[in-house]
Amino acid sequence: MKKVFEVFWRFLFLGCISFGGPAAHIGYFQNTFVDKLKWLDQTSYANLISLSQFLPGPGSSQLGFAIGIRQAGLPGGIAAFIGFTLPSFILLYLLATTISGAEQPWVNHVIGGLKLLAVVVVADACLTMFKSFCNNYIHRLIALITAIALITLPSLTTQIFILIIAAGFGFFVNPSLKSVSCEVTQSSALTSRQFKTLPLMLFLVILFALPLAAVIGTPIDSANIIVIFNQFFQAGSMVFGGGHVVLPLLQQTIGEALSNDIFLTGYAAAQAVPGPMFTLATFLGAELFTQAPLIGAAVATLAIFLPGFLLVLTFESTWQSLATKPKVTSAVMAVNAAVVGLLFSALYHPIFTSAVSSLFELFSVLMGFYLLRIVKLPIIVLVLTFIGVGLLTQFY
Repeated sequence: MKKVFEVFWRFLFLGCISFGGPAAHIGYFQNTFVDKLKWLDQTSYANLISLSQFLPGPGSSQLGFAIGIRQAGLPGGIAAFIGFTLPSFILLYLLATTISGAEQPWVNHVIGGLKLLAVVVVADACLTMFKSFCNNYIHRLIALITAIALITLPSLTTQIFILIIAAGFGFFVNPSLKSVSCEVTQSSALTSRQFKTLPLMLFLVILFALPLAAVIGTPIDSANIIVIFNQFFQAGSMVFGGGHVVLPLLQQTIGEALSNDIFLTGYAAAQAVPGPMFTLATFLGAELFTQAPLIGAAVATLAIFLPGFLLVLTFESTWQSLATKPKVTSAVMAVNAAVVGLLFSALYHPIFTSAVSSLFELFSVLMGFYLLRIVKLPIIVLVLTFIGVGLLTQFY
């Protein structure tokens, strides 16, 4: 129990200070758990990073979950998740319940500023991921085709179809693409291998049974909660490429239930707070289940994180053999390239089209991109800057 508590408070502290997104979180974890605490060595840490990149879900949170398991078993993994997620959960829940029904004009201007920040951050993510995942002409072509398809036919069905085609192409047609080798040691495997089959079965049961339950549910409130859980679980099951991809997936999954303004406000707020970006689900869940926003926030948050965690439990012990198969790594790289195209399509619509409607806003986006990409201004400074820009727009 002492180990579990230590895992919790270590991750709680990191959850309070970990600004900057998944890449920054990996740096925080490296410094704390590898360099300082020596909970695992560098090779084992690199293995867990590669596993989190291979699976759908929140990469840095999956990494923290795996570290918690290595240190204190499954209770340690749960403690790591709760500790790292709790600060951003509280902040985004408070934001959702504060702005709901707010009629003050300044609130709309602040939201407008945060929407502009979303354009900047997603553009930066697009460029970073393009450089990482589209380093040959085949992957660039996959990204281009994906972007065109999703701009032309924007729907969740199109997204799923494209990801499946990309994975199949990488696995069956083009397995010789250069891939990142993964040095995996025996120490990276879980000693508790009994979790291997059970979490996979649970993942598959929820993935396929919940849509049916959402349809046949009879009590209105229960049905709504089931629907919310199902929507966020489905989105969490398909998010390859990090937290930025969660926005277009949720936008398509939830559909017309929430406005683009709500989506972009929550997305910008998730950028502004420390911890995982997937807590965007906290904000959206509270907005969707207004009769009991805390329940909606908790259900949506649990649902979007759960698929990735179940898959970590499933594949961690078998990652050594999987990571050495060229067809598997080639399929993952093709999916990553498709994700880049998905993100580019989301950058255009709904992010850019909903946020930028004047030359002043366009100039603000370009200046923000320069400050983030070239000057490397901290994200919290950019948040405050764009709140100021939003308030300034009321005079134009």
